[in-house]
Amino acid sequence: MKATQVPEIAGAYLFEPTPHADERGFFCRTFDADVVRSVGLDPNAFVQDSLSRSVRGVLRGLHLRSGAGEAKLVRCSYGRIFDVVVDLRPDSPTYLGRGLFELSDATQTTLYVPAGCAHGFQALTDIADVSYRIDRPHDPAEDVTIAFDDPRLAIPWPLPVTSVSARDRRAPSLADALTHEEG
Repeated sequence: MKATQVPEIAGAYLFEPTPHADERGFFCRTFDADVVRSVGLDPNAFVQDSLSRSVRGVLRGLHLRSGAGEAKLVRCSYGRIFDVVVDLRPDSPTYLGRGLFELSDATQTTLYVPAGCAHGFQALTDIADVSYRIDRPHDPAEDVTIAFDDPRLAIPWPLPVTSVSARDRRAPSLADALTHEEG
């Protein structure tokens, strides 16, 4: 497994496994504490694993947490997704930078999303399962959502959006979300 820094988002990494393939399929390690530690992250900081299943065209996000934020490892364990990270850390050298990725079951690549960054994805296949390893227990009172179609972000979602949650549909613009966070 190797770790590669994401240039568009300071502190974000892609963890790419080394699959061992044969006639049965493949085997790969999707988490390695030593590799995580090698880029300065504490592998023991992750306290919760979650899984979402989406169908083609479903869009989830853009989500982040207020307060201390939430760092997470994201991997598409089945299917393919178009994944987006937006840096919303005012002191970051990549503030308002966007990272756009395709994650899939073919590569099993894991994306590390630093705390203070918004995250969202769109399912590109009939079924897409996304696994999350999160560094804080979930507290719904800290949930922040930003409009996935905010013109300032101009995210090039690859498919027509077939479904979003009511929360995501009502999400404020980036400007309104930032104003609310500062106030």
